[in-house]
Amino acid sequence: MLDIQFIKKNLEETIFRLKKKKEDIEPLINKVLNLDEKRISFQKKSNSIQEKINENSKKIGELFKSNNLDEVENFKIYGAKLKEELKIISEKEKKVKQELNFYCINIPNIPNSSVPNGKSEKDNLIEKTENKSFLENYNYLPHWELCQKYNLIDFKKGTEISGSGFPLYKDKGAIIQRSLINFFIDFNTKGGYEEYIPPLLVNEQSALGTGNLPDKDGQMYHVEKDNLYLIPTSEVPLTNIFRNEIINPKKLPIKITAYTPCFRREAGSYGKNVRGLNRLHQFDKVEIVQITHPDESYKQLEKMINHVEKLLIELELPYRLVKLCGGDLSFSSAITYDFEVYSIAQKKWLEVSSISNFETFQAKRCNIKFKLNNEINFCHTLNGSSLALPRILAAILENNQSDKGIQLPKALKKYTGFEVIN
Repeated sequence: MLDIQFIKKNLEETIFRLKKKKEDIEPLINKVLNLDEKRISFQKKSNSIQEKINENSKKIGELFKSNNLDEVENFKIYGAKLKEELKIISEKEKKVKQELNFYCINIPNIPNSSVPNGKSEKDNLIEKTENKSFLENYNYLPHWELCQKYNLIDFKKGTEISGSGFPLYKDKGAIIQRSLINFFIDFNTKGGYEEYIPPLLVNEQSALGTGNLPDKDGQMYHVEKDNLYLIPTSEVPLTNIFRNEIINPKKLPIKITAYTPCFRREAGSYGKNVRGLNRLHQFDKVEIVQITHPDESYKQLEKMINHVEKLLIELELPYRLVKLCGGDLSFSSAITYDFEVYSIAQKKWLEVSSISNFETFQAKRCNIKFKLNNEINFCHTLNGSSLALPRILAAILENNQSDKGIQLPKALKKYTGFEVIN
């Protein structure tokens, strides 16, 4: 959440940078500033009335001491009138505060100054590309046909059980899925990340803390009776582990990882981009999260990027690193880098990891702080997919097919127990 005082002191810069992400941000900022002026006005009136009440109470006490009881009743009547005025002003102040908070939580995070301008993914910057040679004149099948051919995933049965976007993994498909999860978790823990198994449902405050609410309200599955949300990523429960905590700076950076199923409504998705594993309502993902000192967060961001890149190298996949433009940044992110893998059969790049620095945005919403030299400040939070499984599996299947079957990456052999799908 952005601090109102920061906005006031840096108004032009704040609006300028937020316009990279949301062009029509100025009316929202003005609304917040106007409401804050109202809040200040009501607060001043409230304080003024309270002072009069205190003075009146003091005067009543003095009249009792001097045994001047004739005037006490008048002062009591005046005091009651003041208290009624205070009650009315306090109610108005409370409503303004609630309205102010509503608009404040709808202001996105400010993009880092290095984030490029742009309106959509077409304007993102390709930082690095690692290609792979493919067989020429070979009829590469898309992964959904390969899954049917080798009995790996039953998309039809998953649709019958739940609906589209809920694949049913089976036989070697299920083994590879589990193997990828174990490989990712082992790789992360060896890299210094502590493993967690978090809840799959979170309360409203947790979703607000990471910025998924109100921004992704329509994309999250909501259990209305209990007012709980199915997690769209384990970033939500992992970050909230440290909500309302003051962390010893000696413990920073905190590095944690988790595997969870993830749930997203993906409202509005349609067409060829949702075929097979391209876009699902339920999917598996391994996440890495860091809580850092503000001075170290961008160094840690680089380390997280390198960490995920090594995973893709181990999986022998062609990949590229993309720096997101302002218009493609998420609500909470200050800066994001995506890793994409190439799908030879679909002839397109598939996003498999987003690595973001949220700076203090989530920490302020979750109240995550550290104390150093008797001074308390907000931490920085970061997260990254390490990795999202559906498109990784799609790329592995499509890019490694041949007449002899599908050759799996060497790194997976000790987890699967087999090297080839045939």
